[in-house]
Amino acid sequence: MRTPEFLNKFYTFYRDGFKSMTVGKTLWLIVLIKLFIMFIVLKIFFFPNYLNTNFRDDKSKANHVREQLLQQ
Repeated sequence: MRTPEFLNKFYTFYRDGFKSMTVGKTLWLIVLIKLFIMFIVLKIFFFPNYLNTNFRDDKSKANHVREQLLQQ
């Protein structure tokens, strides 16, 4: 099975573009570091797993979530 021509052009366009970047590589590195901080570090320290620490079984977790949703 052959890949469509537009996918080949799309791939080569971005491959060649990223190869010739100089400042862009540094900017992409900064973006990736920021994403790592946002999704990994902040989740670990600021968003603990509330349900696993306060409830033992799935039924009590589900009841708590249901109660919280129905209150609002």
